[in-house]
Amino acid sequence: MSKLRDIAAYCAERLDTAAFDDYCPNGIQVEGRAEVRCIVSGVTASQALVDAAVAAGADLLLVHHGYFWRGESPVLTGMKARRIAALMRADVSLLAYHLPLDAHAELGNNRQLAERLGFEGAEPVGGLLWGCTLAAPISAGELHARIGDALQREPMRVGPDRPLQRIAWCTGAAQGMIAEAAARGFDAFISGEISEQTVHQSRELDVVYLAAGHHATERYGVQALGDELAARFGLEHRFVEIDNPV
Repeated sequence: MSKLRDIAAYCAERLDTAAFDDYCPNGIQVEGRAEVRCIVSGVTASQALVDAAVAAGADLLLVHHGYFWRGESPVLTGMKARRIAALMRADVSLLAYHLPLDAHAELGNNRQLAERLGFEGAEPVGGLLWGCTLAAPISAGELHARIGDALQREPMRVGPDRPLQRIAWCTGAAQGMIAEAAARGFDAFISGEISEQTVHQSRELDVVYLAAGHHATERYGVQALGDELAARFGLEHRFVEIDNPV
């Protein structure tokens, strides 16, 4: 058993949360009981995930997408009220890390995605954009299949059909970074979501774009962080998958 405040302090230092101007608060968003024995982690603090954490006897719910986003209404009504009330009735804390968990060099979503896709030499190339150079070129179809096999979700692919060797990626909703990937000389760019204009950009910039799913590309950072916390603090950790096709 460990103290919630000690876990949050460790995460703040490990993820260097103070270095980020984020769209939401990173750290404790809902404070429950002070002692933690069991962590449930998941991508988004939806009602389904909150209910699963309570049912599992969690003391702490650890997520990538929490609450209190910049620009949204601050009032606790409706859906948000129901989610937070469920946590507070069960005395379960909510710990959320957004950009710090995308960017982290070891635990972050971009690093973890690279490991699952077998991208050797993966490194940040500018802000949240990561990239690598493959040992030998592969076809767009081969990259498409590799992503589908690793994530168990078929990506959407647009753009040219040509050999690929320099691959860039940024998890989540980073489709707008395709122009930067092209400017840096990458042949392909992987993210989670796709917008209407992404199709035209992919074709005109001659960069293959693969939309692998916002949820699917961001499942792994929170699992890595949860596993590290469990090992360091002697806790139980369980990741709960809430299906999301986006």
